[in-house]
Amino acid sequence: MSQNLLEVENLRVSFPTPHGRVEVVKGISFALGRERLGIVGESGSGKSMTGRAILKLIKAPGRVSVDKMVFAGENLGALSERQMRPIRGARISMVMQDPKFSLNPVITVGDQIGEALKVHTSLRRRDIRERVIKMLEAVHINDPERVAELYPHQVSGGMGQRIMIAMMLIPEPDLLIADEPTSALDVSVQNQVLDIIDEQIRTRGMGLMLISHDLNLVARYCDRILVMNAGQVVESCAAVDLQKATHPYTQGLLAATPTIDESRETLPVLDRTTWAGT
Repeated sequence: MSQNLLEVENLRVSFPTPHGRVEVVKGISFALGRERLGIVGESGSGKSMTGRAILKLIKAPGRVSVDKMVFAGENLGALSERQMRPIRGARISMVMQDPKFSLNPVITVGDQIGEALKVHTSLRRRDIRERVIKMLEAVHINDPERVAELYPHQVSGGMGQRIMIAMMLIPEPDLLIADEPTSALDVSVQNQVLDIIDEQIRTRGMGLMLISHDLNLVARYCDRILVMNAGQVVESCAAVDLQKATHPYTQGLLAATPTIDESRETLPVLDRTTWAGT
Protein backbone atom coordinates (compact mmCIF):
# COMPACT_ATOMS: atom_id res chain seq x y z
CA MET A 1 0.00 0.00 0.00
CA SER A 2 1.26 3.48 -0.91
CA GLN A 3 2.59 5.59 1.95
CA ASN A 4 1.94 8.78 0.01
CA LEU A 5 -0.61 11.21 1.35
CA LEU A 6 -1.07 12.83 -2.06
CA GLU A 7 -0.25 11.59 -5.56
CA VAL A 8 -0.56 13.81 -8.64
CA GLU A 9 0.10 12.73 -12.22
CA ASN A 10 0.03 14.92 -15.32
CA LEU A 11 -1.75 17.92 -13.80
CA ARG A 12 -2.61 20.62 -16.33
CA VAL A 13 -4.26 24.01 -15.79
CA SER A 14 -5.20 26.32 -18.66
CA PHE A 15 -7.01 29.61 -19.26
CA PRO A 16 -8.46 31.14 -22.44
CA THR A 17 -6.79 34.08 -24.18
CA PRO A 18 -7.58 35.92 -27.43
CA HIS A 19 -5.03 33.63 -29.08
CA GLY A 20 -6.36 30.35 -27.69
CA ARG A 21 -5.97 28.49 -24.41
CA VAL A 22 -2.70 28.88 -22.55
CA GLU A 23 -1.42 26.27 -20.10
CA VAL A 24 -0.08 27.70 -16.86
CA VAL A 25 0.58 24.25 -15.37
CA LYS A 26 1.95 21.84 -17.95
CA GLY A 27 1.60 18.23 -16.94
CA ILE A 28 3.40 18.12 -13.59
CA SER A 29 3.60 15.00 -11.44
CA PHE A 30 4.69 14.56 -7.83
CA ALA A 31 3.94 12.68 -4.62
CA LEU A 32 3.78 13.93 -1.03
CA GLY A 33 3.94 11.93 2.18
CA ARG A 34 3.65 13.21 5.73
CA GLU A 35 6.60 15.47 5.08
CA ARG A 36 7.39 19.08 4.21
CA LEU A 37 7.50 19.72 0.47
CA GLY A 38 8.55 23.10 -0.90
CA ILE A 39 7.46 24.36 -4.32
CA VAL A 40 9.55 27.29 -5.51
CA GLY A 41 9.87 29.44 -8.61
CA GLU A 42 9.29 32.93 -9.92
CA SER A 43 5.91 34.64 -9.98
CA GLY A 44 3.84 33.08 -12.75
CA SER A 45 5.62 29.73 -12.64
CA GLY A 46 2.42 27.86 -11.70
CA LYS A 47 3.06 27.29 -7.99
CA SER A 48 -0.17 28.75 -6.63
CA MET A 49 -2.25 27.30 -9.45
CA THR A 50 -0.96 23.87 -8.49
CA GLY A 51 -2.12 24.31 -4.89
CA ARG A 52 -5.52 25.65 -5.95
CA ALA A 53 -6.00 22.84 -8.48
CA ILE A 54 -5.48 20.24 -5.74
CA LEU A 55 -8.36 21.78 -3.80
CA LYS A 56 -10.38 22.17 -7.02
CA LEU A 57 -10.64 25.92 -6.52
CA ILE A 58 -10.05 26.82 -10.17
CA LYS A 59 -13.35 27.74 -11.75
CA ALA A 60 -14.44 28.40 -15.33
CA PRO A 61 -13.12 29.67 -17.66
CA GLY A 62 -10.10 27.97 -16.12
CA ARG A 63 -9.78 24.30 -16.97
CA VAL A 64 -8.04 21.52 -15.03
CA SER A 65 -7.15 18.05 -16.30
CA VAL A 66 -5.25 15.36 -14.45
CA ASP A 67 -4.54 11.68 -14.99
CA LYS A 68 -4.39 10.95 -11.28
CA MET A 69 -4.96 13.05 -8.17
CA VAL A 70 -5.39 10.81 -5.13
CA PHE A 71 -5.48 12.09 -1.56
CA ALA A 72 -5.42 9.54 1.28
CA GLY A 73 -6.78 6.89 -1.08
CA GLU A 74 -9.56 9.12 -2.43
CA ASN A 75 -9.70 10.16 -6.09
CA LEU A 76 -10.07 13.94 -5.93
CA GLY A 77 -10.39 14.22 -9.69
CA ALA A 78 -13.66 12.29 -9.65
CA LEU A 79 -15.29 14.24 -6.81
CA SER A 80 -18.06 16.78 -7.36
CA GLU A 81 -18.09 20.23 -5.78
CA ARG A 82 -20.45 18.96 -3.09
CA GLN A 83 -18.20 15.96 -2.35
CA MET A 84 -15.15 18.26 -2.05
CA ARG A 85 -16.68 20.37 0.73
CA PRO A 86 -15.98 17.88 3.56
CA ILE A 87 -12.37 17.66 2.35
CA ARG A 88 -11.60 21.37 2.04
CA GLY A 89 -10.71 22.78 5.40
CA ALA A 90 -11.32 19.57 7.34
CA ARG A 91 -8.74 17.32 5.63
CA ILE A 92 -6.82 19.71 3.37
CA SER A 93 -6.36 23.31 4.49
CA MET A 94 -4.81 26.23 2.64
CA VAL A 95 -3.20 29.34 4.14
CA MET A 96 -3.45 32.22 1.68
CA GLN A 97 -0.91 34.99 1.13
CA ASP A 98 -2.40 38.00 2.90
CA PRO A 99 -4.78 37.80 5.87
CA LYS A 100 -6.32 41.17 4.99
CA PHE A 101 -7.97 39.54 1.98
CA SER A 102 -8.76 36.21 3.64
CA LEU A 103 -10.38 37.25 6.93
CA ASN A 104 -13.97 38.48 7.04
CA PRO A 105 -13.87 42.08 8.36
CA VAL A 106 -17.28 41.90 10.07
CA ILE A 107 -16.82 38.63 12.00
CA THR A 108 -14.74 38.33 15.15
CA VAL A 109 -11.51 36.36 15.16
CA GLY A 110 -12.92 33.69 17.48
CA ASP A 111 -16.02 33.10 15.37
CA GLN A 112 -13.97 32.82 12.20
CA ILE A 113 -11.58 30.28 13.70
CA GLY A 114 -14.48 28.26 15.11
CA GLU A 115 -16.43 28.26 11.85
CA ALA A 116 -14.64 25.19 10.49
CA LEU A 117 -15.59 23.24 13.61
CA LYS A 118 -19.21 24.34 13.27
CA VAL A 119 -19.29 23.14 9.67
CA HIS A 120 -17.40 19.87 10.03
CA THR A 121 -18.25 18.72 13.58
CA SER A 122 -21.21 18.54 15.95
CA LEU A 123 -19.40 20.14 18.89
CA ARG A 124 -21.34 22.36 21.28
CA ARG A 125 -20.69 26.11 21.29
CA ARG A 126 -18.81 25.92 24.61
CA ASP A 127 -16.54 23.15 23.33
CA ILE A 128 -15.83 25.07 20.13
CA ARG A 129 -14.90 28.11 22.19
CA GLU A 130 -12.45 26.05 24.26
CA ARG A 131 -10.85 24.64 21.12
CA VAL A 132 -10.53 28.13 19.64
CA ILE A 133 -8.74 29.46 22.74
CA LYS A 134 -6.37 26.48 22.78
CA MET A 135 -5.64 26.96 19.08
CA LEU A 136 -4.82 30.64 19.59
CA GLU A 137 -2.45 29.63 22.37
CA ALA A 138 -0.88 27.02 20.06
CA VAL A 139 0.01 29.72 17.53
CA HIS A 140 1.63 31.78 20.31
CA ILE A 141 -0.99 34.51 20.66
CA ASN A 142 -0.98 36.15 24.08
CA ASP A 143 -4.27 36.86 25.83
CA PRO A 144 -6.30 34.60 23.49
CA GLU A 145 -9.59 35.37 25.25
CA ARG A 146 -9.24 39.04 24.32
CA VAL A 147 -7.97 38.41 20.79
CA ALA A 148 -10.90 36.07 20.07
CA GLU A 149 -13.24 39.05 20.52
CA LEU A 150 -11.35 41.34 18.14
CA TYR A 151 -12.11 42.05 14.49
CA PRO A 152 -9.45 41.56 11.77
CA HIS A 153 -8.74 45.31 11.41
CA GLN A 154 -7.79 45.41 15.10
CA VAL A 155 -4.84 43.01 14.76
CA SER A 156 -1.40 43.42 13.18
CA GLY A 157 -0.30 41.69 9.98
CA GLY A 158 1.76 39.13 11.88
CA MET A 159 -1.08 38.34 14.26
CA GLY A 160 -3.50 38.17 11.33
CA GLN A 161 -1.32 35.52 9.70
CA ARG A 162 -1.19 33.54 12.96
CA ILE A 163 -4.99 33.73 13.10
CA MET A 164 -5.16 32.38 9.54
CA ILE A 165 -2.90 29.49 10.54
CA ALA A 166 -5.13 28.80 13.55
CA MET A 167 -8.19 28.76 11.27
CA MET A 168 -6.58 26.23 8.94
CA LEU A 169 -5.20 23.96 11.68
CA ILE A 170 -8.14 23.80 14.08
CA PRO A 171 -9.95 21.04 12.09
CA GLU A 172 -6.70 19.00 12.36
CA PRO A 173 -6.21 18.42 8.60
CA ASP A 174 -3.84 15.84 7.15
CA LEU A 175 -2.37 18.28 4.63
CA LEU A 176 -1.62 22.00 4.88
CA ILE A 177 -0.98 24.02 1.72
CA ALA A 178 0.77 27.27 2.67
CA ASP A 179 0.82 29.70 -0.27
CA GLU A 180 3.43 32.40 0.37
CA PRO A 181 2.34 32.52 4.04
CA THR A 182 4.83 35.24 4.97
CA SER A 183 4.92 37.41 1.83
CA ALA A 184 3.00 40.26 3.51
CA LEU A 185 5.17 40.25 6.65
CA ASP A 186 8.44 41.95 7.51
CA VAL A 187 11.51 39.78 7.94
CA SER A 188 11.46 39.92 11.74
CA VAL A 189 8.00 38.30 11.79
CA GLN A 190 8.46 35.85 8.89
CA ASN A 191 10.59 33.39 10.81
CA GLN A 192 8.24 33.48 13.82
CA VAL A 193 5.26 32.55 11.64
CA LEU A 194 7.16 29.80 9.82
CA ASP A 195 8.43 28.40 13.11
CA ILE A 196 4.81 28.15 14.29
CA ILE A 197 3.78 26.34 11.09
CA ASP A 198 6.75 23.99 11.40
CA GLU A 199 6.01 23.30 15.06
CA GLN A 200 2.37 22.44 14.33
CA ILE A 201 3.25 20.26 11.33
CA ARG A 202 5.72 18.23 13.39
CA THR A 203 3.42 17.99 16.42
CA ARG A 204 0.40 16.85 14.41
CA GLY A 205 2.23 14.59 11.93
CA MET A 206 0.78 16.40 8.92
CA GLY A 207 1.97 16.88 5.37
CA LEU A 208 3.01 20.40 4.30
CA MET A 209 3.18 21.96 0.85
CA LEU A 210 5.01 25.28 1.23
CA ILE A 211 4.71 27.49 -1.86
CA SER A 212 7.25 30.29 -2.07
CA HIS A 213 9.60 32.27 -4.30
CA ASP A 214 12.26 32.30 -1.54
CA LEU A 215 14.62 29.38 -2.13
CA ASN A 216 16.65 29.79 1.04
CA LEU A 217 13.54 30.02 3.21
CA VAL A 218 12.11 26.83 1.71
CA ALA A 219 15.43 25.04 2.08
CA ARG A 220 15.35 25.85 5.81
CA TYR A 221 11.83 24.60 6.49
CA CYS A 222 11.29 21.74 4.02
CA ASP A 223 12.50 18.19 3.46
CA ARG A 224 12.19 18.19 -0.35
CA ILE A 225 11.96 20.89 -3.01
CA LEU A 226 10.30 21.05 -6.43
CA VAL A 227 11.51 23.90 -8.64
CA MET A 228 8.92 25.16 -11.14
CA ASN A 229 9.43 27.28 -14.23
CA ALA A 230 6.78 28.20 -16.82
CA GLY A 231 4.34 25.62 -15.49
CA GLN A 232 6.76 22.71 -15.35
CA VAL A 233 8.85 21.03 -12.66
CA VAL A 234 12.42 21.48 -13.83
CA GLU A 235 14.18 20.05 -10.78
CA SER A 236 13.44 17.96 -7.69
CA CYS A 237 15.90 17.54 -4.86
CA ALA A 238 16.33 17.13 -1.13
CA ALA A 239 16.31 20.50 0.62
CA VAL A 240 19.81 19.92 1.97
CA ASP A 241 21.06 19.45 -1.60
CA LEU A 242 19.58 22.66 -3.02
CA GLN A 243 22.97 24.33 -3.36
CA LYS A 244 24.07 21.36 -5.50
CA ALA A 245 21.23 21.90 -7.99
CA THR A 246 22.14 20.99 -11.56
CA HIS A 247 19.41 22.62 -13.66
CA PRO A 248 20.46 26.00 -15.14
CA TYR A 249 17.20 27.64 -14.02
CA THR A 250 17.70 26.63 -10.38
CA GLN A 251 21.34 27.65 -10.54
CA GLY A 252 20.27 31.00 -11.97
CA LEU A 253 17.77 31.58 -9.15
CA LEU A 254 20.39 30.75 -6.55
CA ALA A 255 22.98 33.01 -8.18
CA ALA A 256 20.50 35.91 -8.27
CA THR A 257 19.79 35.65 -4.54
CA PRO A 258 21.72 38.23 -2.49
CA THR A 259 23.51 37.16 0.68
CA ILE A 260 23.85 39.07 3.94
CA ASP A 261 27.57 39.63 3.25
CA GLU A 262 27.01 40.43 -0.45
CA SER A 263 30.12 41.73 -2.20
CA ARG A 264 28.96 41.64 -5.84
CA GLU A 265 28.27 45.05 -7.35
CA THR A 266 25.56 43.65 -9.64
CA LEU A 267 23.42 40.55 -9.16
CA PRO A 268 23.31 38.27 -12.22
CA VAL A 269 20.20 38.17 -14.40
CA LEU A 270 18.66 34.84 -15.38
CA ASP A 271 19.83 33.73 -18.81
CA ARG A 272 16.69 31.95 -20.01
CA THR A 273 18.28 30.80 -23.25
CA THR A 274 20.39 28.26 -21.35
CA TRP A 275 17.42 26.03 -20.61
CA ALA A 276 15.09 26.83 -23.52
CA GLY A 277 13.26 23.68 -24.50
CA THR A 278 14.31 21.67 -21.45
